Amino acid sequence: MNILNLFKVSINAVANNKMRSFLSMLGIIIGVAAVIIMMSIGQGSKESIRKELSTMGTNLLTIRPGADMRGGVRMDPSAMQTLKPEDYQRIMNEKKFVTKVSPEVTASGQVIYGNNNTMTTVYGESTEYMDIKLWEIEEGDGFTEEDIKKASKVCVVGKTIITELFGEGKEAEAIGKNIRFKSIPMRIIGVLKGKGYNSWGMDQDNVIIAPYTCVMKRIAAQTYFSSINCSAVTEELSDAAIDELTQILRESHKIKEGADDDFTIRSQAEMMETMSSTMDTVTIILVVAAAFSLLVAGIGIMNIMLVSVTERTKEIGLRMAVGATGMVISLQFLIESVIISLTGGLLGILVGGGISQFVVPLIGMPASIPAWSIYVSFAVCTFIGIIFGYIPARKAANMDPIEAIRHE
Repeated sequence: MNILNLFKVSINAVANNKMRSFLSMLGIIIGVAAVIIMMSIGQGSKESIRKELSTMGTNLLTIRPGADMRGGVRMDPSAMQTLKPEDYQRIMNEKKFVTKVSPEVTASGQVIYGNNNTMTTVYGESTEYMDIKLWEIEEGDGFTEEDIKKASKVCVVGKTIITELFGEGKEAEAIGKNIRFKSIPMRIIGVLKGKGYNSWGMDQDNVIIAPYTCVMKRIAAQTYFSSINCSAVTEELSDAAIDELTQILRESHKIKEGADDDFTIRSQAEMMETMSSTMDTVTIILVVAAAFSLLVAGIGIMNIMLVSVTERTKEIGLRMAVGATGMVISLQFLIESVIISLTGGLLGILVGGGISQFVVPLIGMPASIPAWSIYVSFAVCTFIGIIFGYIPARKAANMDPIEAIRHE
């Protein structure tokens, strides 16, 4: 019997038991769909995070006080006060691979206008901060170098602040109004263009940006910076910029050779790589969990095929009696097992793809199906069909023809 006839016989055998075949496929359908959905969510989340980080500028560098915290060691409070105005001035004077620099001072609290109030964070920055973080002003103007020198009590605010304090669409009316943050009056001179929520669910528009001198002296009452944001000349020169900043700060802080830095510099590219690695790990865990259902589905196929072999014992005996070899019988049942597995895999891909494209976005989660996941699904389904169909196929091939014909 040629292979084409074997396929025809196997397809007829599967088609003659539609309900049982479908129930055998169901485990594969659920397993493959779950794997596709998990992989699409993982890939979509990774792409979304990379895109979001890219909007901040791929050449962004962030200097934070204190040594590298990735070891989990808690720092002494004094170690978090190592970035001083002198460091900022020295960077501005000696930089070659850095184009823009903005020291940052932050303070969180309640902002008030009339009877309305909301919780927010004030960021004290330089005039170059808007370019570094790619912020755009929609209404009004930004503060100037003169405002920084005078520590002027002026600010630009995000759309959420406008909505909470003045009402929806009141951006133009808010310009020139005085709001209070921790009892300090601040005049709104500009409104930022909206950015919406980020991948971590944080409202990027719930922000107030003011001259860093104002925040340091009048609000936070501190003499050190929370961080310093910089832009490298190009993304390719980020490493050179990091080396340059490291050398400048080590000399500024009089750190001896061989001693650890009392600051940490992170590039946007490094953050993107870290986040991608984290998302890959989470995706692998989710896919492995979903893949266990494929193992259960394979056991289900083996069980159904064993039942099928038992039910068709007489048919197997008759075929052997007319010349079918054990290899042909074994191959027939293997083909049946693979057909069930591949059909279930195809349906699982369609179900998983449909849910990923149409259902997942409705619940606010990003999804992107990697093409290779479809190829892997087909390969896994073929593997499952062969592995879990082998035992029933061998049982059928090893039957004694005479005993099989006598079977009732």
